Amino acid sequence: MKKIAIITSGGDAPGMNAAITAVVKAAARRGIECIGIKRGFNGLLTISDDNQKDLQRFDLETVLDNADRPGTQLRTARCDDFRKPEFQKKGADTLRKLGVDAVVVIGGDGSFQGALRLVEQGIPCVGIPGTIDNDLAFTEMTLGYETAVQVCTEAIRDIRATSRSHNRPHVVECMGRHCGDIALKAACATGAEIVLVPEVKWDIETVAQRLCYQIRKENPRATIVIAEGCWDSMMPFDAYSYLNPRGKKFREDDKMNASFLASILQRKCIDILGLNEGSPTRYHDEGDELAVRSTVVGYTQRGRMPVAKDSAFAFEAGHLAVSLLCKGYTGQVIGTRHGRVFHMDMADALKEKRTFRHDLYDLVNDIRD
Repeated sequence: MKKIAIITSGGDAPGMNAAITAVVKAAARRGIECIGIKRGFNGLLTISDDNQKDLQRFDLETVLDNADRPGTQLRTARCDDFRKPEFQKKGADTLRKLGVDAVVVIGGDGSFQGALRLVEQGIPCVGIPGTIDNDLAFTEMTLGYETAVQVCTEAIRDIRATSRSHNRPHVVECMGRHCGDIALKAACATGAEIVLVPEVKWDIETVAQRLCYQIRKENPRATIVIAEGCWDSMMPFDAYSYLNPRGKKFREDDKMNASFLASILQRKCIDILGLNEGSPTRYHDEGDELAVRSTVVGYTQRGRMPVAKDSAFAFEAGHLAVSLLCKGYTGQVIGTRHGRVFHMDMADALKEKRTFRHDLYDLVNDIRD
């Protein structure tokens, strides 16, 4: 083992740079050279003969100052072409041309699929899970997840302070296209009253009734935490026909988002609470207007310096990845179980099915006294 390549692929996640640093440090102890492939598998397929701009030459001087930095110093990109056998062969041939003996791939499900294709082409690979969504079933946590939850928790706490000051309910959108773990954990951590996720079917009317319950219980600053992919599990609702006659412009080709949900809930609650009779929008003894606001937390979840748990996992994972490759292992992926770092076959890991904490979801959404 003389040279290891590192690839970060898919969405960037806090802790990726920490994992790169750990791999380089562990390799340096064994006299192994490390290079980084910029822009993921897409970059691997487009490396030019003058490859200085396409590769990152690593040593301890170049990585130690980057360990705590967010994002990935190797950049990242998605690559649909790598699904095709001819491009998989091209990628493997490029690695051999560069003198690479093995690859550490840091990313999510799609990145590990790419790693498996390299293994099939005879390139040893080990995977480190890097995705803020925490959507890999074989591991208890993925790089960036704990940081993303912390960012959302802080944002929700700040928002609830202002919501309390103005007696305004608030819709807060967290990341999570197919996985609601960030939204659920942040909702649990902040005492949010409602959470909506891709894993559970929901409908507008029920959410509006839950919000009205909170308002009647003298809680006019309730928080609705939603995952960005929750629209996939929303029951059909004609937002166009509902919003336009009520003064909110919604085109037939518009997609639902946090802002539109807030507008719908505001108008639904006005109807349910009977505020159209005499006093159109006043709903509180102090004369406050019923106004539901929304915030999308967005890229701040990805761009934060990693919290200690993510950085510590990155350090252990990078060390283990190099150790596995030096012992001749390939097609392995690293994760955590019961708080301990472990490794298993990558193909088997990707077959595992996620479980969702329905008990916590139900508890957040429970409106009983």
